[in-house]
Amino acid sequence: MPPLMQNIASLPVDTSPAAPMDAPYLAASIRPFFGGAPGNGPNGIPFLRVPYTQANVSVSTDAYQGDFSTGPYPPYAPPEGSANSGFEGDGGDRHTLILQTAGPGGSPPCKLWEMWQGRYMDDSSNTTWTDSSNAVWPDLSSNALRANGLGSSDACGLPVAPLLVTYDEACGPTAPCVPGVIRHPIRFTLNHVVSYWVWPGRATAGVGECKDASGKTIPTFSQIGQGAAGPASCSMSGPCGQIYRLRANESAPAGCVGECAAIVTAFRDYGIILADNGASGGLIGTSDARWNDDVLSRLKELKLSQFEPVDVSSLIVDNDSGQAKQ
Repeated sequence: MPPLMQNIASLPVDTSPAAPMDAPYLAASIRPFFGGAPGNGPNGIPFLRVPYTQANVSVSTDAYQGDFSTGPYPPYAPPEGSANSGFEGDGGDRHTLILQTAGPGGSPPCKLWEMWQGRYMDDSSNTTWTDSSNAVWPDLSSNALRANGLGSSDACGLPVAPLLVTYDEACGPTAPCVPGVIRHPIRFTLNHVVSYWVWPGRATAGVGECKDASGKTIPTFSQIGQGAAGPASCSMSGPCGQIYRLRANESAPAGCVGECAAIVTAFRDYGIILADNGASGGLIGTSDARWNDDVLSRLKELKLSQFEPVDVSSLIVDNDSGQAKQ
């Protein structure tokens, strides 16, 4: 965890017609949906660390898949968006993430628990959490991906937490920022994805279809290849799990220092990974008061048209593993 901790700057462009972001979205700017100003709730996606001894409580899932019906969620676990918001609107996706530390000697192992549209409910008789989907990664020392075709708290079946950009990796432990090194692709969204995925994606909630060289429609909601192994034509593009990098000839915006500089370097070396439907160009990080919002705002000068899809198929060790060849 996370998938693809490998530099992609020298890998080939993905030439599959499924690979580019869909043309109507290319004019969108990078939009950092995280920062330091709190607004009316966490500015970004927070996560809570709990001990391996944290008590489980009941969890009910009312829309999509649920890996767990009990989990180590205390009532104060912070959801994405304000505590008083609904599932949509200013509450957004209400991702609610728990990192459960390992026990003595690594047993039980460190676990990651994630909800989509998580909400704490207390009706005085039954204290519980509800969500619309959830997923658990039961051993974070493992590179195992979810089963092919299985979503998570995101449409693309990837974990949220390890793909968020954090202040500590972008800047180090102190403020003001001294640019650090981000060694993973950063989670982002598009308004719509196509109805296929590529490794390390595992699922999709997309539209459109692709055809093979014979003109036959490739079954939707399935995995497709990249580059020459990809489809021959597509009615839409942008598959779940696709990684895009900032083109080498694109310059960083003026005044892009500190965390902005670290993130732009990551755009070139590790890219951004399409993880979910959402606002086009939405770049996702953690909630942290140390972020400099004025510096982060420089990222908005970058357009999605400045990015290119990367063929990462040469990095696959096993299709069911997020490990990348070194």
